[in-house]
Amino acid sequence: MIALSLAEIAEVVGGQTHDIPDPTVQVTGPVVRDSREAGPGSLFVAFAGERVDGHDFAAAVVEAGAVAVLGTRPVGVPAIVVDDVQAALGALARHVVRRLGATLVALTGSAGKTSTKDLIAQVLQRKAPTVFTPGSLNNEIGLPLTALSATEETRFLVLEMGARGIGHISYLTGLTPPKVGLVLNVGSAHIGEFGGREQIAQAKGELVESLPEDGTAVLNTDDPYVRAMASRTKAKVIFFGESDEADVRAENVRLTDTGQPAFRLHTPSGASDVTMRLYGEHHVSNALAAAAVAHELGMSADEIAVALSEAGSLSRWRMEVTERPDGVTVVNDAYNANPESMKAALRALAAIGKGRRTWAVLGKMAELGDEALAEHDAVGRLAVRLNVSKLVAVGGREAAWLQLGAYNEGSWGEESVHVSDAQAAVDLLRSELRPGDVVLVKASRSVGLESVAQALLESGAEGEVSAR
Repeated sequence: MIALSLAEIAEVVGGQTHDIPDPTVQVTGPVVRDSREAGPGSLFVAFAGERVDGHDFAAAVVEAGAVAVLGTRPVGVPAIVVDDVQAALGALARHVVRRLGATLVALTGSAGKTSTKDLIAQVLQRKAPTVFTPGSLNNEIGLPLTALSATEETRFLVLEMGARGIGHISYLTGLTPPKVGLVLNVGSAHIGEFGGREQIAQAKGELVESLPEDGTAVLNTDDPYVRAMASRTKAKVIFFGESDEADVRAENVRLTDTGQPAFRLHTPSGASDVTMRLYGEHHVSNALAAAAVAHELGMSADEIAVALSEAGSLSRWRMEVTERPDGVTVVNDAYNANPESMKAALRALAAIGKGRRTWAVLGKMAELGDEALAEHDAVGRLAVRLNVSKLVAVGGREAAWLQLGAYNEGSWGEESVHVSDAQAAVDLLRSELRPGDVVLVKASRSVGLESVAQALLESGAEGEVSAR
């Protein structure tokens, strides 16, 4: 964070200082909410949760070097006391962002946010110092913490913005007003909470509504809901996609023998060839979105193409491809799932496993509301249509729907099996996997299927290991 005195922080957040001998002492380190991350010069934000109260760690974080605690009550060590810690954190982020002078890039969408954010960051880092959202910390707490990690040297701040309802993105853009706003897509993620795609589009479009007249809205021309958002902003609009109408587009899209996308990138400033290190054709759209942002920020087509070709995955459990010593390939995409990302992962599995035996270990997709049955059924059917050798549906009712879709689509019912839990899936795979097989593991985060991927990798290296 940029250096600020405790007195200035207290004024910004509307707080009272307690047990602070010298209010001119500066916070020079990070702002953290995890006491284990507190270090010299840091500011510890004490949230009181259902299980853990951050205030209980006040003495420990100060002993570790934290300058003070931001909390809702005096804690016997230097503290700034406020009525609402979340509101104070947001106010501090807003203040710091105004002082930074960095260009803020914000992005949202139903699928692909984190992968695209990671691509944008890796491309922009080649131009100037860039700070970006770690993992998927895209909510009212994670976003300001990311913004506060920027320093005087930061030139680009790339922020992922999530939403679970109308008004959420408006709140986030109020804390960190973007100059460039990117909307990837409007899909089925959280549709049970929103009530329909129209409501999701309304919420995602709050991002472009927040842009200034001298800003830029980067929109997916292949998604009609996103394309229509052009009318909701006064900013310049640039379109990306595979359509010929897109300002930034891809031609000659193909997959390599290992399932990695390659294409000819076209931007208003020129064209260049890209071969990605990531897996799956769905990353083409993500790459085009990143290229459109980079083009608007002054990078040439050749610079963008080189950066995209060298970019890797920065976030865990997102199409992590690992080959065991025995030749079994494990694709861990277990961080989260919705209908769009599930179908993209299955297509990637089919490409990676071409000519090999393939397994799809899938669990439920959460928060789909009334569409849950149809969407799980459709994913099960797609697995069969893509000639996935075996679908292993893991869990309860939703997994049964996955398996039933595959059973009804298949010829003899041998294309799928339903198992009760992760350990049952591991036991099945351990007994039936052969060298050369490819295994995809994917479900909503709450299912925790990353344990299956980890157990398979450990089994291949060390012998039998149970799923945790």
